[in-house]
Amino acid sequence: MNAISPADLAGLRSEVAGPVLTPDDAGYTQELSTFNLAVTHAPLVAVGAQSPADVQAAVRFATAHNLPVAVLSAGHGSSVSSAGSVLITTRRLSGLTVDENARTARVEAGVRWAELIERTGKLGLGALNGSSPTVSVIGYTLGGGLGPFGRRYGYAADHVWSLDVVTADGELRHVTADGDPDLFWALRGAKGNFGVVVAMEFTLFPIASFYGGGLFLPGELAAKALHLFREWVAGLPEEMTASVCLLSLPPAPFVPEPLRGRRVVHLRFAYLGDAAEGARLVEPFRRLGEPIIDAVTELPYAAVAAVHNDPVDPMPIVEQATLLRELPAEAVDTFLRFAADERSPLVMAELRHLGGALGRPPAIPNAVGNREAAFTVFAAAVGGPEDAPRLHAYEEAFVNALKPWSTGRRYANFMFAGDTDPETVALAYPDDSFRRLRDLKHRFDPANTFRINHNIVAGDTREL
Repeated sequence: MNAISPADLAGLRSEVAGPVLTPDDAGYTQELSTFNLAVTHAPLVAVGAQSPADVQAAVRFATAHNLPVAVLSAGHGSSVSSAGSVLITTRRLSGLTVDENARTARVEAGVRWAELIERTGKLGLGALNGSSPTVSVIGYTLGGGLGPFGRRYGYAADHVWSLDVVTADGELRHVTADGDPDLFWALRGAKGNFGVVVAMEFTLFPIASFYGGGLFLPGELAAKALHLFREWVAGLPEEMTASVCLLSLPPAPFVPEPLRGRRVVHLRFAYLGDAAEGARLVEPFRRLGEPIIDAVTELPYAAVAAVHNDPVDPMPIVEQATLLRELPAEAVDTFLRFAADERSPLVMAELRHLGGALGRPPAIPNAVGNREAAFTVFAAAVGGPEDAPRLHAYEEAFVNALKPWSTGRRYANFMFAGDTDPETVALAYPDDSFRRLRDLKHRFDPANTFRINHNIVAGDTREL
């Protein structure tokens, strides 16, 4: 591990307006707070960036000392330990502007979806946010961005117009399709492998309201609900984006009383069309049995978080995911065998419908790949470090059992702590895209400064 001398640390502090903290400093632990408590961050130094200039200073300091750079914003996707790094926290980069007439937004790296949703909702506009409002806008988008309106509009990354990024040489670049097409292509899909994105501009959409929300059914109806879902999605209009999740909920105060301590089926709907037609589409699930909670109705865009109702409090999470090319009855039965068993350690197992605009190439090409997938499967369990091996093993068995129907590929934003080996990282991209990413990594980050992530390593692509 590289040591940082007091003189060098003082030099860094003189260049950075925000806090520069080492393990011996008060506030160090608080600076590293994150959503996923299963990952411990222990950088050599944490830099609380207040401006792009602070990010530049931190990156230049890291390269001068041959140290890797890690980035922490909301911490949902922070599944790789930052030990031994220069870690840049971006939460103080809070700039947010909305151009109502142009239907665009510009956000800095610390902005979370809740802030943007509140701002645009007042204007009758919506963005391609994710399921959780506490996720960072930029971090989510760099990995693709799969949200409640995806089948209608595609991935969030498909609608980005410009990015301001600090690359490994410490330069601040304004990147567009015309100004730097290669880097523009790579940044939208390859997450944090090419620099620290400090700001981003993207399209907003005329989404004043939608028909959707959550329908909760008793866990005993899991088999009927999932088999119905499998049949129901065939021929579904692109205006409907939907998922189904089996939840094992704790008897905790933050859980609505009717759901506490229960295994339930959570159906999620977001329909961009007439409310009466949306109700007609959802009706087959209402006929399955008396819902525990039926919160599916016409909603303003500002209430979009009600579709998934993701948790907002930090917790230690162990996760795994895969992509499916098809969902025959046998695949549903396999899903149920792992997710609906009372002995299952999973707190959630989600099946999300893809297709529509998610399956088509964007107008401006990007690195988001594997668009042929028809479904994602996502599994999560809660437990500390002592539980992680057992939980990982169960989730791996679950995913492996689904291999007969899998694409064999992965989605970049659904890659986690156990997915950092080069072979697994490569599965997030088509082969030709991965070769191009390795070439571009050699061009923009040959020393692999940005490697505290699901790392794309520069190299001779003839090796692949």
